[in-house]
Amino acid sequence: MSRVSGAVARVRTSALGVTAGLIGWFVLVELASGILQGFYVPLLPDIVVHLGIRDADVNWFEAAQLLLSALVLPVLAKLGDMFGHKRILLFSALATAAASWWLVFADSFGTFLAAWALQGFYVVWLPLEIALIFDRGRRAQHGVSRTRRAAGLLVVGLQAGAIVGALAAGRLFAATGGDLRLSLAVPAIVVTLVCLVIWLGVPESERSSGARRLDVGGFAILAGALLCVTGALSFVRLPDGPGPVVIAGLLLAGLALGAVFVRYELRRPDPAIDIRVLRRPEMWPVQATAFLVGISLLGAQGPLATYAGTDPALGYGLGLDATDRSNVIGVYLVSLIVGAVLFAVTSRRASPRVMLIAAAALVGIGYALFLPLHTTLWQVLLCLGIAGLGSGALVAAMPAAAAAAAPRGQTGVASALTNTTKTVGGTMSSAIFGVVLAGGAGAAIGTAAPFAGYVTVWVICSAGGFLAAALLLFVPKVAFADADVDAPGLSASSAAPAPADAGPTARRDAS
Repeated sequence: MSRVSGAVARVRTSALGVTAGLIGWFVLVELASGILQGFYVPLLPDIVVHLGIRDADVNWFEAAQLLLSALVLPVLAKLGDMFGHKRILLFSALATAAASWWLVFADSFGTFLAAWALQGFYVVWLPLEIALIFDRGRRAQHGVSRTRRAAGLLVVGLQAGAIVGALAAGRLFAATGGDLRLSLAVPAIVVTLVCLVIWLGVPESERSSGARRLDVGGFAILAGALLCVTGALSFVRLPDGPGPVVIAGLLLAGLALGAVFVRYELRRPDPAIDIRVLRRPEMWPVQATAFLVGISLLGAQGPLATYAGTDPALGYGLGLDATDRSNVIGVYLVSLIVGAVLFAVTSRRASPRVMLIAAAALVGIGYALFLPLHTTLWQVLLCLGIAGLGSGALVAAMPAAAAAAAPRGQTGVASALTNTTKTVGGTMSSAIFGVVLAGGAGAAIGTAAPFAGYVTVWVICSAGGFLAAALLLFVPKVAFADADVDAPGLSASSAAPAPADAGPTARRDAS
């Protein structure tokens, strides 16, 4: 009997035990997250009719959710580091479920917009999950490697959920006889069940020792900066947004507040975001990569869809209908899944740093190939497949790499920052691409965007991938490895003690 109990205990503490337990629950959570992100898009035309609004008003949904997500993400992640990641994960899931049910019964543009924005609380799920996995693995001296493998599985769940949501929405709408409210209840039910999964299946993380206080002033300044920057970039995309003077003023105000935030945080004993940690050579290239990957991952999807639908009679475009365009997007999502799986499978043997560099280079190569290969469907799918492999690996790798580079007690906020910087990068590029494709790069033909505009999009996305690969070369070779592996060979930059004024949380966790 003692041998059996001992074997059970070893399985529970092994990588297999962690995967079958904690990570299995999180895959379900990410499936729900993916369903949320994919379910509503096919129903947007019907939502427009239901609310009695214009097609252009749909842009406000994404803009509002983007603004709220950018504001709450760092705050919730920091609260998770302070009071327990499971507690904040459950709170955010409950808030998302409440907003999802609100969408079911919202019957006006204002109420629907508010509910849609509040649904953006789900953006903190993945960073909190990464922090929980890292905390569990850290106790067994394998936190970094387990987090890398788990992150790949979570991204697979996320993308699979997005595909399921997108495919199920139209079919459920047709099966219910066009009953929009009944269809919208499906994702609300899914998120409600996820709340039970988190409550019953997820253990709490260890809280860091010492008194912790929320840096309200720092978060207020950061919120102002993010609100100005993301607001300005969102307004660029809106057809009835403010003029260029207001947008430029918001951008300048955001940059000024960002500078104030850095100076303010350097004087705080327990800052909202530890600037000294962000300066580390194993941290700042990861955050910069997240920003650069957001350019293609979030900003290039609209141009891809419009290029695929452009009439080839103009000399470019594929002339695909809505169904075929959806299939192209589906192939791209599948390539993201494959990239995440390859990252999870090879992360045990390959150098994490080399994998990040290779993945970023694949993004650059994929979009660079668009320049000569863009005239037929198979060429576009080839380019997207290569870029998707790199993007999928990076989406899985970046939160885990940020958590590995962060001191104990800051894994949640470090992982969340990769989402924030990725979102800002995607928002900025989406605004730029919108201007370029509207005719800024050349003369448009009718309603079609100019070919020079698409070339500009591909060049920017490719440059972002190659620049990320170059920046990742600055990461120390021993970064992102388990403590028991990399401890003897830590570089000076990684092993050096934190400055005396860096506060109690600015030291590297070596356990």
